[in-house]
Amino acid sequence: MKPPLKYLLITFALLSGAAIVGLFLDRPSEPQTIEEQPVLTVRAIRPREQLWPRQLKAVGSVAPWQEVVISPEIGGQRLERLLVEAGDRVVRGQLLAQLASGTLEAQVRISRAALQEAEVVAAQTAQAAERAKVMGEKQLLSAQDLEAALAMADAAQARLAAARAQLEADNLQLSFSQIRAPDDGVISARSGVEGALVAAGQEILRLQRQGRLEWRAQLPGEELALIDQGQEVWLTLAQNRLKGRVRLVSPQVDSESRRGLVYVDLEPHPALRAGLFARGEFLLGQERQLSLPETAILLRDGFSYVFCLEGDRVRQQKVSLGSRRADSVAIVAGLDESALVVESGVGFLADGVRVKLAGFPLAANGELEQ
Repeated sequence: MKPPLKYLLITFALLSGAAIVGLFLDRPSEPQTIEEQPVLTVRAIRPREQLWPRQLKAVGSVAPWQEVVISPEIGGQRLERLLVEAGDRVVRGQLLAQLASGTLEAQVRISRAALQEAEVVAAQTAQAAERAKVMGEKQLLSAQDLEAALAMADAAQARLAAARAQLEADNLQLSFSQIRAPDDGVISARSGVEGALVAAGQEILRLQRQGRLEWRAQLPGEELALIDQGQEVWLTLAQNRLKGRVRLVSPQVDSESRRGLVYVDLEPHPALRAGLFARGEFLLGQERQLSLPETAILLRDGFSYVFCLEGDRVRQQKVSLGSRRADSVAIVAGLDESALVVESGVGFLADGVRVKLAGFPLAANGELEQ
């Protein structure tokens, strides 16, 4: 029995389609060429050799040049008044605090009365001694009585001197009830409380003498020899650059840390506060170093890079940076003066990317390379 014509036609159509597909599959594929386009048009620059300051970096704390603890010289009295606050500027001899002085004033009055009594007794005994001398010359008085009269006069003079000394001591004690500034400066702390009973030597105020602050930089012992008195120092504090000069280099180093202190006088500035931590650089001279604009530097993963041109591609190069000046940065290592470096737009580049060079290479000062 022959199959129906309909099935024969379907079979023929399927075989024909398979043959056509096989024909296309057997045809070799033509290679496709995709041209890589430059991702960025860049300008090139060469590092420039310049004189850069040679610096020694350090860290340290800001501290008062000298700090005076102000306390009463007598004890057992109440603090009646505190006349200054922390941060106030004071002058030498200014009244800062007042102790209760009632008992001291009473003692002065007692001593003054005792002095008056001693003066009267001394005057009387002196007159008696003079009369005894006259009577002794006329032999109207025995030698023993004359010696007794003279001794009484001497004793009265001694008691008079003691009474005067006592009055001076009591007046001195009374003057101690007024606590005055020992020098010009700034009140850095106020710990006394009005109405409290204070003891001799108990701190009630602190004074930064003359308002002077200094930076105490810590350096390894072997680097102390590089620092000289009067050397210029630049301090970085928050967003401020402060100038200072070396006042003193410590003659010894700590036996445990092997570090020594350098004391740097600072110029007055509103940002300065005792106790602040600061970084600074000691200027040791000048040296020649390569430099590039800051726009040529890429900071990535904690390291610094530049992109060097090699034909129509860039190569990422790791470099070590030195100090900064204006919009330039010193290159300490990783680059030589013959390198051709992308000037700006480095944030859009990656290692091996094709670029197009615009114009001619420039020197680091912006002039055309010859």
